[in-house]
Amino acid sequence: MSLKDAKVNFLVDMATDLFMSRSIQEVTIRDIAIAAQVGEATIYRYFGKKQTLVVQAAMKLQQAVNTDYFKLEQGKNGFEKIKIFYLSYLEIFNAHPEFFKFINDFDVFMSDDDSDAISPYELVVGQYEKAFMKAYEQGLKDGSVKKQNDITIFYFSTTHALLELCKKLSIRKAVLTQDNVIEKKTQIECLIDIILSALKN
Repeated sequence: MSLKDAKVNFLVDMATDLFMSRSIQEVTIRDIAIAAQVGEATIYRYFGKKQTLVVQAAMKLQQAVNTDYFKLEQGKNGFEKIKIFYLSYLEIFNAHPEFFKFINDFDVFMSDDDSDAISPYELVVGQYEKAFMKAYEQGLKDGSVKKQNDITIFYFSTTHALLELCKKLSIRKAVLTQDNVIEKKTQIECLIDIILSALKN
């Protein structure tokens, strides 16, 4: 690793820690510079703008959770791999709910950015779809999953629903009395069960 790469990684680590402990919107380049004990100009030299640094932090976190949780190779058949895929959301929520808070902040922060800064992140996130589709195709061959009318629609609808639920439960305190009726993890488990029941053959 070059000295430049080491510095970039260090700055991404510093920024990620701040984004996770506070919020992306609240943390400034100055805050990151102070935490890293460098000048603001150094950060702008390496990243150009805050959006680029935010995307680098998001990529780092996505790669970490992919390595630690989405271990689909442990499944024996297609359905079991898909089950691991969906249950990974619950495992991450139980261990690191702040990850979903970060994703919520990320979505809000990047929604106003019309540049191509998010393109590298999309490539990282795209690996989840590829792994899912591979498991689905295996499931069709081994007979463990039911064929869906449009598996692309199924994938995006279910993952978005699950992601949004995890984000909501990680960032919001109960507002209504009914919000406390069911434990958070039980709500996530229920949604996963519904999704899996639609897939299991």
